[in-house]
Amino acid sequence: MSVTSIRLNNEVERPLEDLSVKLDRSKNYLINQAVKEFLARQAMEDSRWEDTLQALDSVKSGKSINGAKVEEWLQSWGSKGEKASPQE
Repeated sequence: MSVTSIRLNNEVERPLEDLSVKLDRSKNYLINQAVKEFLARQAMEDSRWEDTLQALDSVKSGKSINGAKVEEWLQSWGSKGEKASPQE
């Protein structure tokens, strides 16, 4: 495990200290949890951005499905006449 020092503003330090006492956890633990959650969110956002870029490339190359066909398909969900998903 490595050691990294950080400087916390009073507006962060005080609530962190209070939370540490309330949860009976060290500030170190809380900071590590916060950083883990932040990194996980960032990774998810990066993944969504990559998905968005792929979708835009797909549309640019003409691979898209008419919105009305998709809506018709969605409206059929759960009915006796449920339709197959529209294809390119």
